[in-house]
Amino acid sequence: MEHVLGIGGYFMRAADPAALSAWYRDCLGLDGDENGLWHQGAGPTVFATFESGTDYFGSRAQQTMLNFRVRDLDAMLAQLRAKGADVAEERQEMEGVGRFAWVTDPEGNRIELWQPA
Repeated sequence: MEHVLGIGGYFMRAADPAALSAWYRDCLGLDGDENGLWHQGAGPTVFATFESGTDYFGSRAQQTMLNFRVRDLDAMLAQLRAKGADVAEERQEMEGVGRFAWVTDPEGNRIELWQPA
């Protein structure tokens, strides 16, 4: 059976695409080229489905949630707060999996940050 090799892209609608791209670059360090090409670090990727009524993504209108792996969750959260980002107060830790926190981008998309164990 043929199978996918990995995630090749993630595409988002935005009221102001240039401003949203700048936020991801300036707040999260996601600096793609003129075509959006970004080389991510090697590591695990989770593909999971959730019940349609879940509140895990924040707003029920949000159908998917982007999760970024980070090296140092506390440093990333401090960086985001310093830039005025909407960082959730909640945190989660799963033994053997890692630590989690959430930030909402300027267009209202909730993003999960994960520091793997």
